[in-house]
Amino acid sequence: MDPGVADTTHGEDPGMPNVDTVSGQAHVVTERMCFETQGNADVVDLTPEVRRLVRATGLRAGTVTVFFPGATGAVTTLEFEPGVVQDFQNLFDRVVPQLEHYEHNVTHPDMNGHAHVRAGLLGPSLVFPFEDGEICLGRWQEICFVCFDNRPRERTVIVQTFGVV
Repeated sequence: MDPGVADTTHGEDPGMPNVDTVSGQAHVVTERMCFETQGNADVVDLTPEVRRLVRATGLRAGTVTVFFPGATGAVTTLEFEPGVVQDFQNLFDRVVPQLEHYEHNVTHPDMNGHAHVRAGLLGPSLVFPFEDGEICLGRWQEICFVCFDNRPRERTVIVQTFGVV
């Protein structure tokens, strides 16, 4: 590499182009995904539906935000295979055990203080770039929702796409 030229590949894939400029009229499309969860760190793979929603917008390039409006669930990325999912669930059992003392449980009878703390560690949303209508994810990377509540729940995730035609 020429010493006077910055390396903008960040070590990921030197074969990928460093700069991609797409221009056009900006559009925002907001959709909602509704689904059932089992609770207790149930992990749901949202990737196929998020991909479908991004493609359906007809946008060429932009970003898609996957956001959960709630306090006992979170959005993350994982390799969605049984071993990783189980390891992830086990991690939360070690780091934020369900049977610890939580002040939330003193003031609220739902006994899900651990769910609020776990969700706060991961956060409610992630933003992903997309090009040519396809989300830019790694080979084994899936978009996942994690329900930390202590019971089955109906959940809604907002998928907002911002991009150009």
